[in-house]
Amino acid sequence: MRFIYLHGFASSPESAKAVYLQKAFARLNVSLTIPDLNQDDFNHLTISRQISQVAALLPLDGTPVTLIGSSLGAFTAAHLAQNNPQIKRLVLLAPAFGFLGHWLPKLEAEQLNQWRSQGYLEIYHYREQRTLPLHYQFVEDARQYEGLQLGRQVPTLILHGCDDEVIPIIASRDYASKRPWVQLVELESEHGLRDVMGLIWAAVRKFCDL
Repeated sequence: MRFIYLHGFASSPESAKAVYLQKAFARLNVSLTIPDLNQDDFNHLTISRQISQVAALLPLDGTPVTLIGSSLGAFTAAHLAQNNPQIKRLVLLAPAFGFLGHWLPKLEAEQLNQWRSQGYLEIYHYREQRTLPLHYQFVEDARQYEGLQLGRQVPTLILHGCDDEVIPIIASRDYASKRPWVQLVELESEHGLRDVMGLIWAAVRKFCDL
């Protein structure tokens, strides 16, 4: 089994969760691959680009893969697993299901119109600790994934904070309620889940038989 971790939006392989999990896997002598989904070009990030990038990392010999994703990385993992039987398990941390519906309404109408007309919107990037311009193609590309039905019965563990104000936990509750192969664990935390990493790791170890 190969394990791959997908970091969240405007994040990086150096995020707190990525580093924590990589060290935890290493203590078991298990490798956790963490690609940089920014690809040195955050300005032109899209869900489709992330899916293509991760698909290229899947072992050519058919080795089974467990994808672990955070937020938008979890959203990407779920869609990648839909048509790829090589992906045998999913661990989704605060998955960004329906994220456009949660995010776009928070933008002012003028801000959204400006993004659409001028092409770029300044987004705070946590690794860079500054804002970077993101092309509106990100939104246009993401729309094609919002309504897709994810019906492949891949064993899935979702861990989501009850106090998540970025992606409300109802998104994961709705997702799990329609899919009996999905296990949802609700945690007393917010979107970042940084204060419950010990609980997350214990759940991951059990789910992945590590």
